[in-house]
Amino acid sequence: MEKIFEYYIKTTPEKLWAAMTDPEQTAIYYFGNSYISDWAPGSAFTTTNPNADGPLGEGTVVEAEPNHKLVVTMTALWSEAVLAEGESRITYEITQVEDTCLLKVTHDRMNAGAHGELYGGWPMILSGLKTWLETGERLTTPGSLMYT
Repeated sequence: MEKIFEYYIKTTPEKLWAAMTDPEQTAIYYFGNSYISDWAPGSAFTTTNPNADGPLGEGTVVEAEPNHKLVVTMTALWSEAVLAEGESRITYEITQVEDTCLLKVTHDRMNAGAHGELYGGWPMILSGLKTWLETGERLTTPGSLMYT
């Protein structure tokens, strides 16, 4: 199964890449979660949250082209239901379009009929990323701050 999300964000590829890979920034728009990695191909990454008992996700950096493309494998750990789904893949592609970036996120290699928790948060996460980069503020939509 595959889910694709596309967002136009008024920012630069450099600022978008930094927001995607800096744990302090990911915590702002990703439900309070931080992505921890050195972002080199073959390196591990972990998703953490100060309010969680342990890691919420883990995986491997498959490909990293700063300011252009990031591909990771991920195993979600936040519930038994998503853990049972196993490993999936997430591809982030950044394309500059004049003074804007198109961010295309493809979440694939999911089981047919995958549990909605595995991919259902993407619209809120990406809306939070867009809000953060365009306004410098946090998205305060109910749910977006549920784990902060």
